[in-house]
Amino acid sequence: MVVDDLKTTTLLPILKENIAKEAVIYTDEAGQYRNLSADFAGHDFTRHSAGEYVRGDVHTNTIEGYFSIFKRGMKGVYQHCAKKHLHRYAAEFEFRYNNRRANGVEDVERGEIALRAVVGKRLTYRRANIF
Repeated sequence: MVVDDLKTTTLLPILKENIAKEAVIYTDEAGQYRNLSADFAGHDFTRHSAGEYVRGDVHTNTIEGYFSIFKRGMKGVYQHCAKKHLHRYAAEFEFRYNNRRANGVEDVERGEIALRAVVGKRLTYRRANIF
C-alpha cells in the first residue's frame, strides 16, 4: 500500500484496518510503531541502532528482503514509476515474492497461478482509467 507519509496518524488506521487484532506485530524501533500493543495482541521490535536484527522470532528480515528486491527491480528494470501507479508495481512484486522458488513455486506453476487470476475478467483501456 502506498502512503503519503509515515506518521503514526497515517499508519495506525491502515494497520488496524488490515491486520487482525489477534496478531502479534514485529517491527523495527521506528517511533510510529511505539504503541501497537494497545491495538493488537502484542508488539515486539528489534533495535537496529544497537546492532540487533533478530531476537528469537522477532525480526523484520522478511519485509526488508521484499523491499530490497522491489527497490532493485524499480531501479534496474522499470527505472521510473509515477506515484499513481506505484501500488500496481508493489502488487506485482508481492505476487512474485509470494510465488517464488524459495516458497516452492516454479515458473510454470507461477504462470498458471497468474492466468487463473484473470479468468472471467476483462480489462479495457476505457475501464482501466489508469491514464
